[in-house]
Amino acid sequence: MSDSNTLRIATRRSALALWQAEHVATLLRRAHPGLVVELVPMTTRGDQVLDRPLAEIGGKGLFLKELEVAMQAGEADIAVHSLKDVPMELEPGFVLSAVLAREDPADAFVSRAWASLDELPHGARVGTSSLRRQAQLRAKRPDLELADLRGNVNTRLAKLDAGEYDAVVLACAGLLRLGFGERIRARLQAPQWLAAAGQGAIAIECRDGDARSQALARSLDDAPTATCVAAERAMTRRLQGSCQVPIAAQATLHEGRLDLAGLVGDAATGQLVRAQASGAADEAQALGERVAALLLDQGAGALIGR
Repeated sequence: MSDSNTLRIATRRSALALWQAEHVATLLRRAHPGLVVELVPMTTRGDQVLDRPLAEIGGKGLFLKELEVAMQAGEADIAVHSLKDVPMELEPGFVLSAVLAREDPADAFVSRAWASLDELPHGARVGTSSLRRQAQLRAKRPDLELADLRGNVNTRLAKLDAGEYDAVVLACAGLLRLGFGERIRARLQAPQWLAAAGQGAIAIECRDGDARSQALARSLDDAPTATCVAAERAMTRRLQGSCQVPIAAQATLHEGRLDLAGLVGDAATGQLVRAQASGAADEAQALGERVAALLLDQGAGALIGR
């Protein structure tokens, strides 16, 4: 166990994960002068298996398991994640204690030769392994060739630059955090295009019952972001969504009112079912469940396999 003056952060080894963990460490040191914050970099199974889509090898939870084991073993006190990679239901014994202020939640269209999705020539090859992105791409451009694309941000950009793809779709947040903002040719944004639940937000996971670590983490919690992602995750949870199902959810908060747009799609056909609703900011969970119900009323269950 760490001493009372030290906090250890379990993190993946990718450049983006390390950036996020160091960002959290900097904020914790600033909020708690004298606190010693150390990073514990680790490699997860989700990082190791790159030749198959996540949906085939167990889903996004593969990015968490090794970090949770490290916390259970007392080798780390907290774990830092991209919230969109965190399953809707955590493993027993763990809690999300904080969600940091959100970066741009939109998806990014990235290409060397083309300025937008509409400009891509017929049959262009676009890289993404996200079923959510594939469904929306097929709905908008059924002529495109969609190809799997795994790996960290640097790897994906390198494959694009090597000519393996005409374009790729990545998260704006990751590009901006790593200093690749100039690679964003166009933002794919709401309401026409919806992001993943929690996209752009950093989450801190703690052991349930570890009051010290939870209190330190809570000092970084951003209430507006937490409200928005609570609605997005409630919708996805109600739909029993995982990375095996193309589900998108994006909430915005303005003057105490919360707006939530949701989408369920079919990655093979491009069929999309959409719904949206508004509610009070203090009823985020209920709003998420209401939008999920609207989606199910419109036939989303058939796309989810229910």
